[in-house]
Amino acid sequence: MLKGLGGLGDMAKLMKHAGEIQEKMQAAQARVAEIEAEGSAGAGMVRATATATGELRKLAVDPSLLGDPEEREVLEDLIVAAVNDALAKGREAAQAEMAKATEGLPLPAGMKLPFG
Repeated sequence: MLKGLGGLGDMAKLMKHAGEIQEKMQAAQARVAEIEAEGSAGAGMVRATATATGELRKLAVDPSLLGDPEEREVLEDLIVAAVNDALAKGREAAQAEMAKATEGLPLPAGMKLPFG
């Protein structure tokens, strides 16, 4: 049927796969938007919850840290560490979710998604 048209049959397969990839990517992005990760610092005295997309949702500071104003710098450092920990865990969860979405698809080695 496609004799003499070269690689057009392969192109049709590629376009079909591209549509499948797009659908899976959209579904994965919706799931990623719902992922929350909690990070902590200072043996759990500061806890932060963030989304996998990088939005800080909650911050909890143990009241014992607020008693001494001299501890302000320490508290700030712990907050930064907790937020960074939560964001890193969120990114890891997002990458795992995206890897599941593309599992089994015939993608070239090393291809990074989403492309845009």
